[in-house]
Amino acid sequence: MAGMDFSKGRFRVRFAVTAADVEAAQRLRFRAFRGGEGVDADGFDARCRHLMVERREDGALMGTCRVQVLSEGRALEQSYTAQFYDLSALAARFGRLLEIGRFCMAPAGVEPDALRLTWAALTRIVDGEGVGVMFGCSSFAGTEGGAHADAFAALAAAHLAPVALRPGRRAAEVVPLCPAPHDARRAMQQMPPLLRSYLAMGGWVSDHAVVDRDLGTLHVMTGVEIASIPPARARLLRADAV
Repeated sequence: MAGMDFSKGRFRVRFAVTAADVEAAQRLRFRAFRGGEGVDADGFDARCRHLMVERREDGALMGTCRVQVLSEGRALEQSYTAQFYDLSALAARFGRLLEIGRFCMAPAGVEPDALRLTWAALTRIVDGEGVGVMFGCSSFAGTEGGAHADAFAALAAAHLAPVALRPGRRAAEVVPLCPAPHDARRAMQQMPPLLRSYLAMGGWVSDHAVVDRDLGTLHVMTGVEIASIPPARARLLRADAV
């Protein structure tokens, strides 16, 4: 994966290059996913590159995610997502895949331009590496499915992965996603910003959410086939990536 360091407006995006950079990303992740101060770290950090979106005037870290390009289908078993989902259907279909993990923005408030710059950086990776699909886990706060009933019903009704690509069950605790009457506006409000971004690109989700007791979240496996991104959306992404 090539280097990354560019700026637009008030923000700069780059890969972490030092241990201190990685720790800064892990501390932001802790605040975003767990609350309070600490370091969110696991064994997958060493396998990944860590994107950092910084505010130029003071260097404050506004967003981060970790990424790894998997060059062949069987490498999917080495991914974070494969701990929770059977990805054999994806492995049989695609060559190069981009896993995006621990995607989060500063809890004080999402800066829209910082979020756009993060997607611009991911677009550079997708185009530079010839990626066929992006995937990862989109997290909902808490471990009770009822809190997200409208969102889960909306996802089940319109956004499930094609049967030929659908992730299988591997986790011990899951919440099935089933079509049901729901309030569309409330469903959209319940969905995390990352998932809304995926869906705007034509993304799809697993037919179940996984209960993640470690992070205290529910997550759905989410995928975006690059060739299926709506042309207008793809043009906007690539314009930001220039």
